[in-house]
Amino acid sequence: MKPIIIDHDNPKYREVWRQLGKNHCWNGAFYYSHEIVKNIIPAVKTDRNWVTINIPNLGADHAIVFIHSNTRPDIYDWLKRYEDLILVCGIPETVEKVAHLGKAIYLPLSVDVPYVERFRIPETDRYINTAFAGRQAKRSGVKLPLGTVFLESMPRPALLERLAKCQDVYAVGRTAIEARILGCNILPYDKRFPDPERWKIVDNSEAAVILQKELERIDG
Repeated sequence: MKPIIIDHDNPKYREVWRQLGKNHCWNGAFYYSHEIVKNIIPAVKTDRNWVTINIPNLGADHAIVFIHSNTRPDIYDWLKRYEDLILVCGIPETVEKVAHLGKAIYLPLSVDVPYVERFRIPETDRYINTAFAGRQAKRSGVKLPLGTVFLESMPRPALLERLAKCQDVYAVGRTAIEARILGCNILPYDKRFPDPERWKIVDNSEAAVILQKELERIDG
């Protein structure tokens, strides 16, 4: 039987996406789901189903579920109704938080490196000294230097174009990885992640290999 793939093209997810209006631009999980479906799923051999987005009660048994929220793992408690899940977490700290829902594993965050590299420009063409890249809510209560340019609520291609013009960038997660690929210096702003060196450049193809090994360990 062909595995079920519940992703960003699911009608219920698309409806939520439309309701967000212009705010959907900052939804990094949407772009990550695209890469998971395009670059990771085809490279992994498994009979398991796949869930690459988070819409309550839109899941499947015997599935690989990607956990996108690290600050609010409780929003995935609806997964309790499903059996035999493998929960893929992008940072180690989230693994324990969702372990009660299934077999939780850590898979380093990855990006489509060749795609991001298309946006890279010569060092001499950079004209933005310092920028913050991410959702506005993420910088709530954070004091950043005067003159910091805020790259927020932008479609991913537009964000990458602007990031390529930056010298220093306050960013975390996949955005930090993308900025690093573009040659930016990553600065910390989130107390949970004081060391920006944790955001290593990992391509989706490398993540697929790591995930395959984890699945073989779990499923045999």
